[in-house]
Amino acid sequence: MPPSSSDKVIICKAAVAWVAGEELVMEEVEVAPPQPHEIRIKVICTSLCGSDLSAWESQTIFPRIFGHEASGVVESIGEGVTEFKEGDHVLTVFTGECMNCRQCKSNRSNVCSVLGLERRGLMHSDQKTRFSIKGKPVYHYCAVSSFSEYTVVHSGCAVKVDPQAPLEKLCLLSCGVATGLGAAWNVADVSRGSTVVIFGLGTLGLSVAQGAKLKGAARVIGVDINPEKAIKAKDFGVHEFLNPKDFQEPIPQVIKKMTDGGADYCFECVGDAGVVTTALQSCCDGWGLTVTLGVPKGKPEISAHYGLLLTGRTLKGTMFGGWRPKSDLPSLVDKYLNKEIQVDELITHNLPFENINEAFNLMKEGKCLRCVIHMPK
Repeated sequence: MPPSSSDKVIICKAAVAWVAGEELVMEEVEVAPPQPHEIRIKVICTSLCGSDLSAWESQTIFPRIFGHEASGVVESIGEGVTEFKEGDHVLTVFTGECMNCRQCKSNRSNVCSVLGLERRGLMHSDQKTRFSIKGKPVYHYCAVSSFSEYTVVHSGCAVKVDPQAPLEKLCLLSCGVATGLGAAWNVADVSRGSTVVIFGLGTLGLSVAQGAKLKGAARVIGVDINPEKAIKAKDFGVHEFLNPKDFQEPIPQVIKKMTDGGADYCFECVGDAGVVTTALQSCCDGWGLTVTLGVPKGKPEISAHYGLLLTGRTLKGTMFGGWRPKSDLPSLVDKYLNKEIQVDELITHNLPFENINEAFNLMKEGKCLRCVIHMPK
């Protein structure tokens, strides 16, 4: 039987976005009980991702509670939930795994057709919200909404983790770090001795660099317009740093001269359709592979000369680095606990929940990699 609290509304604090690009407002919100196959989570820590920033600046669904990289403790469970119990430590995931749809059963994809990326601000199960203020709905983000002391997610969008793992670090694995590592390991399958170029050296790009280093890449080149990122990048395996502002000729030409015709692998980690084209141009003929990971907030269409593809280049995209969240994420947690991957080093700031707007400002100004926001105890 579900715990008795599963049928009660919780009133708590949440950082609510009322208008695109304007500061979040700390509000008292009602959090509804979990419905069938859902769990209600007490959020412990949540980190600000670039996707939150982009959506906050550009989307039109409001009022809304953003946030999707989070760790927490199960507070109550809905009818039919057997995988979780009250007190379990969990990570939220922005794309779920139902285990039963064609995509999940294929073993070839992690894009669940039942619990995939939710774009309308509603719950997967009944297309309603679990948040409200004075009886009026407040919309979700990616079916997670972790900028709230409590949230409700589908049980397929949460992953149980080792209770000994530090939740204040682990939240980074629920999006950015996992996506970058997976892009290098699962999607590109970077080969030993290869040359890798990474466009954008935020958390996503540095996680790609780490993944490429662990796969044995011989040369990792980082490209970013922020020169301050060069030093941190070395710690994650970037051998050379390029700032496009330092060159008169286009950066693909610079890279081709440096690499005898182009890189084996390029990764677009900015969230810019134009940079996707630049990355594709920077690959070598024959087998050059470009993987795009970023989420553009502006023009989403990609433009490229067909000759780039005729000469053998490949362009691929990835959601969550190809990881099946419930099946694969526990192995990444194990790697973290065994000190096989770097996570802590990506946390540049820790802030209390009431200072969440400072985290947005830091990211807008390019002054942080990951800012972990700590909920009141």
